[in-house]
Amino acid sequence: MSGTLVVRDLGRVRYGEALDLQRRLAEERIAGNIPDTLLLLEHPPVVTLGRGWKGSSLPLEPDALRRRSIEVHEIERGGDVTYHGPGQLVGYPILDLQRHKPDLHWYLRQLEEVLIAALGDLGILAERNPGFTGVWTRGRKIASIGIHVRQWVTWHGFALNVTTDLSAFDLIVPCGIPNVVMTSIAKELEGRGPRTEDADRLGGVRDAVVAAFARAFRFDTVSREGES
Repeated sequence: MSGTLVVRDLGRVRYGEALDLQRRLAEERIAGNIPDTLLLLEHPPVVTLGRGWKGSSLPLEPDALRRRSIEVHEIERGGDVTYHGPGQLVGYPILDLQRHKPDLHWYLRQLEEVLIAALGDLGILAERNPGFTGVWTRGRKIASIGIHVRQWVTWHGFALNVTTDLSAFDLIVPCGIPNVVMTSIAKELEGRGPRTEDADRLGGVRDAVVAAFARAFRFDTVSREGES
């Protein structure tokens, strides 16, 4: 077992503010001043450019995106271009991998396993797509993953589409994968059971992700802070 995981439910947070918080918490985790922490939140519309981003993945110039009220940030995580927006559950784990397994490939696969397990608990059969990082269901991509690690402490993380407006992904080439079809939990469950409010659905997904995260990383207790 790996002790206690602190989960902080932050609600909707601007991307730059969340990035500053991640960097501060990563420094605190490197210093051993805080325990492993998982930040869960939503962002207003934003496009992020990872270290491996290509111009072909961003058909519109950053200024054109900003004119549509979409922020653009170039950041230190791995990967290409992705979109975050309302209705998407974003998770930023601040973990010391030396207390788990100091192996980046293992860590990426564990994040995928968290999302696959959570989606399974929600009634969606999900899987990996060989050669790519992230999670798919029936050939459609439902979650993206991009990380950064320093001194084996992680930040950045995953984005799971819950009730996301999928048309926003038409503005980019998501993760640099041509012709990828994006989907969401709401779309995959459409017509299955009664319609739930978006806030209730997002809350249920948060709970499923936290439970799957605790199992995958073998935390014996979870302490939650913030929104219920």
